[in-house]
Amino acid sequence: MRNRRSALAVIAAASSLALTLSACGQSSEGGSEDTKGDAKGSTVGIAMPTKSSERWIADGANVEKGLKAKGYKTKLVYGEDDPDQQVSQIENLITQGVSALIVAAIDNKSLDNVLQQAADADIPVISYDRLILGSENVDYYASFDNEKVGELQGGYIVEKLGLKDGSKKGPFNVELFAGSNDDNNTKYFFQGAMNVLQPYIDKKQLVVRSGQTKLNQVTTLRWDGGTAQKRMDDLLTAAYKKERVDAVLSPYDGISIGILSALKSDDYGSKAKPLPIVTGQDAEVASVKSIIADEQRQTVYKDTRQLAEVATNMVDSVLNDKKPEVNDTKTYDNGAKVVPAFLLEPVSVDKTNYQKVVVDSGYIKESDLK
Repeated sequence: MRNRRSALAVIAAASSLALTLSACGQSSEGGSEDTKGDAKGSTVGIAMPTKSSERWIADGANVEKGLKAKGYKTKLVYGEDDPDQQVSQIENLITQGVSALIVAAIDNKSLDNVLQQAADADIPVISYDRLILGSENVDYYASFDNEKVGELQGGYIVEKLGLKDGSKKGPFNVELFAGSNDDNNTKYFFQGAMNVLQPYIDKKQLVVRSGQTKLNQVTTLRWDGGTAQKRMDDLLTAAYKKERVDAVLSPYDGISIGILSALKSDDYGSKAKPLPIVTGQDAEVASVKSIIADEQRQTVYKDTRQLAEVATNMVDSVLNDKKPEVNDTKTYDNGAKVVPAFLLEPVSVDKTNYQKVVVDSGYIKESDLK
């Protein structure tokens, strides 16, 4: 970073002077701290989207835990899904003199000005899970293979309907949901799912009776379950008076719960009208319980403990003038630059493997699923 080497040199010189004075009988209460020329003890700002999702609460806690274990102080803020509030929070973190920022954007196109402020203050920025768009002042990106998430969701639908092995030919009715239109991950999730589903739609083995197949027709602002529930209600009223929906592509567990509420209100889940296959993402407790109860059928597990570790390692490397580990330097073009990324692998979870994947790993306590 532009001024970091000189700044660290000053710190190192100050530390050396302090040690010399201590040797001459000068000391402070609690003794002196040997920084060994690194950035430990500095403060990292963490900006998360909302506390309304247990996933983001866990992310914030895991990032804080990882940074503190490496010797850093932290300032954690939640924007409560208000882009303006998040911008203001990041401005405050910059004013408070944080040494680095980890940002999970609410609106990935609203941060250009505030990230310029960060760059002017020589503060590196790690884009966390959601790629920040339109700014050259994003240093690294930590996330999962987001297209793979969609592929797992679409693949689960195709497999469980019997289309993959050819045991059934269809046609089956499917409806499509996508995430928030201001989240860059949304297009990757949807693209991955449609890579799998589109060939069957083209062959009319899968039928979208609403006709809503374009991304801009199926997004769900702020990933809100209530918004998804209303849209599912509308779809059932308009397109399924005599037909039955066999599967619903849902990109996130909170959306899935909303979809299931609408379906149950239309008598799905009864013996005469079984629930369709409903996918999800994030392995939230409510949805894992729903899977156990044979309601939601699948979720995509992303171990946010690993994601937090990747992000904290990136910060630690950057603040100590080292290059963070990345495994993708081509995919994530944010419109201003290609952002170097480290991507983790997601895992499909259903009733057959939830115990091994999310419980035995310690991600969810078994007692929380009772």
